[in-house]
Formats: sequence, C-alpha cells, structure tokens
Amino acid sequence: MNLFGVMDVSASALKAERVRAEVVASNMANAETTRTAEGGPYQRRHVVFEAEGDSSFQSSFVSHLGTNLGLNGLGGSVTAANAVSGGVAVTGVISDASAPLRRYDPQHPDAGPDGYVAYPDINPLTEMVDLMGATRSYGMNTSAVQAEKNMVSSSLDILK
Repeated sequence: MNLFGVMDVSASALKAERVRAEVVASNMANAETTRTAEGGPYQRRHVVFEAEGDSSFQSSFVSHLGTNLGLNGLGGSVTAANAVSGGVAVTGVISDASAPLRRYDPQHPDAGPDGYVAYPDINPLTEMVDLMGATRSYGMNTSAVQAEKNMVSSSLDILK
C-alpha cells in the first residue's frame, strides 16, 4: 500500500457509510408510507457491504496467520507487511421481506375491506441505532483521513 492507500480505503468506507445513512434516512422517511409504485406498503431496505481487495491465497494465508513468515523457498517472501486489506464496497441494497404491520384504521384511504391498513415494518429505534452506527463509522474514517493528511504534511515538512 502506498502513502495514499489509507485515503483510498477510508474513501471507500466514507462512500459506503454515506449510502448506509441514505438508506436509513429513506427508511425513516417512509415509515408511514402505505402506498408505493410497486403496490403495497414501503419495504424496509438494508445495505449489503463487501470487503474489497486482494482475495488471493497469499493474502488470505498471511492475514490468517498475521505474522511475518519469510517463506523464501516458495518463490518469494510472504510477509504480513505486504498483506493489505482493502476497503469496503456496497454490493447492493436489499428489501426486507418481513410482513407489513397491520393497524385498524377504517377511515384510512388504503384500508382494506376489514378496516386494516398495511404499514411498513420499520422500528424508529432500530433505524436510529443504524444511523448512529453509520455516523460513528463515518467519523472514524474521517479521522483516519485527517491522520493520513497529517502524515503527508509531516513528510513534506522534512523536505523543507
């Protein structure tokens, strides 16, 4: 990993957490949506993350052991120093398959013949916890970018 590798990894995490926060905000905004273009109530959405990076046998082997191995007889040295884990990517946003909540409200325009209305199964507390997690992760990655920026600045100061 080069000097800017930390920024690349943190940038991927910032993008992923931004998508996560957007999905949580969408879930909270549509917590009472009973009518969608697809028909029926809004379905809660989840973000699926996937690790980016080298998935070769060498990197898996080294990251599993976590130490310097020095296996020179295998055609090269395998060390933990050159085992770099990558960033994170959003592989998709999936809809929750849980059944909608049914509330009795015969005056609602979307009420069925029995007087019940189907609402999305969205818990505001769960959404707030997810949003706080996304916010914390975003903050951690901005701190990593700031630390990397300070390292680059210190390196440039050496050249003065």
